[in-house]
Amino acid sequence: MIIADTGFWVALANRRDRHHARAVDRLTRADEGLISTWPVAAECCHLLLTRLGVHAQNTFVASLRQGACELFAIDIGHLTQVESLMTRYANLPMDLADASLVILAEHLGHGRILSTDERDFQTYRWKRHQPFENLLT
Repeated sequence: MIIADTGFWVALANRRDRHHARAVDRLTRADEGLISTWPVAAECCHLLLTRLGVHAQNTFVASLRQGACELFAIDIGHLTQVESLMTRYANLPMDLADASLVILAEHLGHGRILSTDERDFQTYRWKRHQPFENLLT
């Protein structure tokens, strides 16, 4: 499973996004499924609604319902780690969605990600020292 970040989903939906063509290409060439988190899904819905409108948000939700991506559940047991990560990366700063993806990488045992956020995912580490591998760049 490849981790999918918010920027990837937004780029897919927005033909004017500078990452759109790469996101479409990567999705069509993917030989494995995608996985993300509920905080990323919520962030996507907010950005799609405010930038592209109700139809884009609804299309994204429908794609999730149809299995476009598996969603990993961040629960109350993860909140200590979320807080620790947000504190460690406060200079960026790290938000809940990004913290959830670090936790997901640790769960999966890899950091292969599709993200338009090159700066942050070059900085973040899963298991405190493992770098992410951004497959979108």
